[in-house]
Amino acid sequence: MITTFSVQDIPFSYPGSWFDISPVIAEKTYAADLHLVSHQSGMHPVLRFEPRHAGGRAEARVVAGPTRLRWEHPAGDIEAAYESADTVRLRGVGLGLRVTAAATTLTPFSGTYLYRDPRAASYVFTSYETGRRYRLTVLGGSAHTATGAESLGAGDRHVDLPADAAWEVAIEEYTSSRDPYRSTASFDEVARTAADRFGRYLEAVAPWRDARTPAAELATYVLWSATVAPGGFFHRPAVLMSKHWMDKVWSWDHCFNALALAAGDPGLAWDQFHIPFDHQDPTGALPDSVAHSEVLYNFVKPPIHGWAFGHLRRLLAEPLDRDQLSETYQRLSHWTTFWLTQRRAPGRPLPHYQHGNDSGWDNATTFDTGRLLETADLTCFLIMQLRELSALATELGDTGAAGNWTVTAEELTTALLSTLWDGSRFVAHSPETGETTSSTSLLALMPIALGADLPADIRTTLAAGLKAHLTPHGLATEPLDSPRYTADGYWRGPIWAPATLLIEDGLRRAGHDAFADDVSSRFRELCETSGFAENFDAETGDGLRDRAYTWTAAVYLVLAAAHQGRAT
Repeated sequence: MITTFSVQDIPFSYPGSWFDISPVIAEKTYAADLHLVSHQSGMHPVLRFEPRHAGGRAEARVVAGPTRLRWEHPAGDIEAAYESADTVRLRGVGLGLRVTAAATTLTPFSGTYLYRDPRAASYVFTSYETGRRYRLTVLGGSAHTATGAESLGAGDRHVDLPADAAWEVAIEEYTSSRDPYRSTASFDEVARTAADRFGRYLEAVAPWRDARTPAAELATYVLWSATVAPGGFFHRPAVLMSKHWMDKVWSWDHCFNALALAAGDPGLAWDQFHIPFDHQDPTGALPDSVAHSEVLYNFVKPPIHGWAFGHLRRLLAEPLDRDQLSETYQRLSHWTTFWLTQRRAPGRPLPHYQHGNDSGWDNATTFDTGRLLETADLTCFLIMQLRELSALATELGDTGAAGNWTVTAEELTTALLSTLWDGSRFVAHSPETGETTSSTSLLALMPIALGADLPADIRTTLAAGLKAHLTPHGLATEPLDSPRYTADGYWRGPIWAPATLLIEDGLRRAGHDAFADDVSSRFRELCETSGFAENFDAETGDGLRDRAYTWTAAVYLVLAAAHQGRAT
C-alpha cells in the first residue's frame, strides 16, 4: 500500500463522493487549513478544519494516505476516514478541531449557515452554493458552537471540538432532512473497510505492478478517488479530470481514463467512454465538457474516439455484446458525420477545426496564424475512426455501410497526402483564406498516430521530426529552441499525457518500437518523479497546473501495464 502523498497535490477523497478534503479551494488557490470542498454546482469550499491547542490554532503536520488522513502535533493528533461516499469520520486525541463555515462574506442568498439539530447531538451547516447540508454529529466527547449559530447575520459559524478530552464526529453531506446519524462501526473498522476496498480495486486495476512501476498505486488512487456518483448532468458514475478545479469531463480526456480502467473495472470504463455521448447534439457533435451542473457546447474535441474504442475492446476482459456494439456504432457514426457534414467547407475535401480548443491543444502555435484550420491530426483521427466504423459495421452485418466508411477513409487519406503533405512536413490550410502555413508545434507530427497506414517515407520523416521535441522528460509540445516556446505555456512547450500516448502507440504501429519504448520510459519516469500533474515543464520535469489530473494517471497506467506485458 502507499504510505503517504502530498495533500497539496492530491485531494483526500473516496469513490462516489462529491467532496474531498484538501487545502485547494479554487483554481491555483491554496488555503492554510484543509477544507471540505464540494464539486457540485462548481467547486466550493464548504467547511474549514482548523486544528486547535491551548486556545489557538495549532500548526499540525498533515499526513495523507489513500484511506486515512492525519493532522500530527506534539500535543496529539486528528484522523479522518471515509465511512461512505457521503460520510467522513473524524476523531482526535490531545488536539481539538474547529469546524467553520468556509464562506466569510454572506448574503441571504449565499454562504453556509449553521444551526443545531434538536433531534440529536448534531450541528447542520447549510450551503447555498452547493444546495446541500453538512451534518456534524458528535459521537464521542463534547462540542459547542460559537457566535453565528442559528443566525442569518454575519459572524463566525463554527463548532469547536475541545482538546481536553478524546472526541469523535461524523460529517455527512445530504440534500434534505433524514434520520439522525447511526453507525455501529468503530473508526478503526471504518478505516479498515476503506483500506480493504482500495486494496481490492488496486489489485483489479494494476495487478501487474511491481518495483519497476513504483507510481502504479498512486495512479490508481488518483482515478479511484476522483470518481463521483451519478448526479446532475452525469447519468453514470464519472471519473472527473480532477477533484481540484478541473472538476469536469472533457470530451477526449475521458477516453484515456476508460483505457486505464478497461481491464480492472470494465463497467466504469464503459461508462467513461460514453459520458459525453449521453449529451450528443442532433448534428452528432459532442459537448466540449460535462460537469455536475453544466454541459458546454462552445467547442468540441478531437475525434480520437474510434482509436480509443478499438483499444478499449482489446483491453476489456470480456467481449462487448451486440447491443453495446450497436449503441457505440450509432454514436460514433453520428460523431463522424458531424465532422464530414458540419466541419467541411464547401468544395473542401478535409474537415477543419474552428478553434484551437476544438483540437484539445487550445493555444498551440499551429493556431497562431488563425483559428479556422484544416490540420493533419484531425484528418488522421477521422481516418482511424472511419476504419473502426467499417469494422463495426461489418461485425454488425451491414456490409454496405462498411464499404462506404472504407471509401470515405481512403478519400480522406488521398486528400490528406495531396493537400497537407508538402514533401517534408504536414502543413495546415485555412479554408477561409486559402493560406497554407506550417508550425513547429508537436501537433503537426501527430499524424504518426496512423502508424503503418502512412507511407514508409512519411513515417520515417515524422519519427525524425519527433526527436527535435524529445527532452530528458518526454515530448515537449514546442521545441525548446523555438522562439515561441514557453515553459509554462500550456500547449506551447509543456509535456502532456494524451499526446504522449497517441504518439507512443503510433510509433509502435509504425515499426519504431525502440523509439516508442524510449517515449514510454521517459514519461513513466516523469510521473514517478513529479506525480500526475495536468502537464509538465519540459526542461525541469516539474508538475504544472492541476496536480491531480486523472488522464495523466491513466496514461501512466496504460504505458506501465503495456511495458510490464512486454517484459514478461
